[in-house]
Amino acid sequence: MILSERIQNPDLSDIPEDKLNELKVLCTIEVVPYLLTLGYSYWSADHVLKQILPAGVEVPSSFETIGHIAHLNITGELLPYKDVIAKVIYDKNYPRIKTIVNKVGSITNEFRVPKFEILVGKDDMVTEVKQYWATFKLDYSLVYWNSRLEHEHMRLVSQFRPGQIICDMFCGIGPFAIPAAQKGCLVYANDLNPDSIHFLKINANINKVDDNIWAYNMDARKFISQLMEVPVHEIPPEPDVPVLKATEECSMQANGQTMPQNEGLTVEEENGASDNAGVSGLGRKKDHKNKRTRGESSSNSKPWEHVDHVIMNLPASAIQFLGTP
Repeated sequence: MILSERIQNPDLSDIPEDKLNELKVLCTIEVVPYLLTLGYSYWSADHVLKQILPAGVEVPSSFETIGHIAHLNITGELLPYKDVIAKVIYDKNYPRIKTIVNKVGSITNEFRVPKFEILVGKDDMVTEVKQYWATFKLDYSLVYWNSRLEHEHMRLVSQFRPGQIICDMFCGIGPFAIPAAQKGCLVYANDLNPDSIHFLKINANINKVDDNIWAYNMDARKFISQLMEVPVHEIPPEPDVPVLKATEECSMQANGQTMPQNEGLTVEEENGASDNAGVSGLGRKKDHKNKRTRGESSSNSKPWEHVDHVIMNLPASAIQFLGTP
């Protein structure tokens, strides 16, 4: 049976002569008509959609995949056909894809999280994504995630070195913070979205780097200003000014060490509570042993004295942010 569409002539003259002679040596060739019906399962999603959508309508060529979720961006003239488009894509990608969503309206909330409608599949927006050597768990309806930024994540993290201090201003669920911590960096990670911080902690635990990540949930301006503020007891006293007694210093236990604290900087705890904690010992569980290895030297580092890298994963807003007094 010859299935190539390039072979059209009954005398098989479309087949190169040397190949045809090889076939004739192996068997007797007789050309007879044969009808083969190719059904829905044979054709690709692109081919099916080109056949069923009206002529002139642009067929969706790609979609973003987040774990078992496919995110379509159907707008304009395609909106009346969103259900059939989703059904075809679902059929052609199941079971790898189990839920297909489409963005509804524009992004208006401060957390940059779009609203979605589920077009087909199960109503389950909690999924897992694997990038480089890390696993990320997230609720796609609650937090920001962009799979297309994977190479940018890798590019920046490749510049980090073990023991460096990283300040992640808009950390999300940890696409920069987690791999940086895996390299042995000490990461101060902040996000305004409490759901992002919730999943950051989960991902730090999944990837076994929770000793190297300190999570904050506040406005980034307040975060960076308080992170870089020198604690009172770190300022050399003026002559004839008595030094604070140890009992008057604000300190806490972290990883078995007594650490000075910055006033007002709130650290997100694993149990959802918070303390006013210092930036050198950032509110970890008191009985949690320090497992830091490659970044060992960073445990005594003071961010108000030195930060190696500051990440602001909002390119358009970052310029405006820097210009804010």
